[in-house]
Amino acid sequence: MRALVLLLALALPVAAQEADPAQPSGSEFTDSDGAQLRFLDKLTSETGDVTISRGQSAKFGRLVVRLDSCRYPTGNPASDAEAHLTVIEETSEAPLFSGWMLASSPALSALDHPRYDVWVLSCVLPAAPAPAETAPAEGE
Repeated sequence: MRALVLLLALALPVAAQEADPAQPSGSEFTDSDGAQLRFLDKLTSETGDVTISRGQSAKFGRLVVRLDSCRYPTGNPASDAEAHLTVIEETSEAPLFSGWMLASSPALSALDHPRYDVWVLSCVLPAAPAPAETAPAEGE
C-alpha cells in the first residue's frame, strides 16, 4: 500500500504537467543577448533598472549580479522571459543566488536577501529590421 501511495505521488505531478495547456508541448525558446533587470534597496527605497549583456555583471549597492543567460518563447517574444542569474554580495565569494528567475513570477524563484531585491523585467529582443525604402517610380 505504501508503495502504491508513493507511486501515485510521483506520477501526479508528471501527469498534471503534461496536461497543462498553458505550457504547450514542444515550446521553443530563443536565447537573448541580454536582459533588463530591476533592483530595489528595501532600506532606502531606491530602485534602479539596468540592461546587461550575457556574461556581464551589474553592481547595485553591495550586490553584484551576473547574467548567465536569458531566453524567451520563440513564438511570442513579448511574453515571459527567463533569466539565469548569479548574485553575490561583494563582501562574500559565495553566491547568494544562482538560478533561473521568471519575469512573470518573480516570487517563484527569488533572491532571499534582507535588504535587496532583484528581478527580471524582460530579455533584450533583437531589433526589428527597418522597413525597406522604395525608390521613386520613373517620372515622379
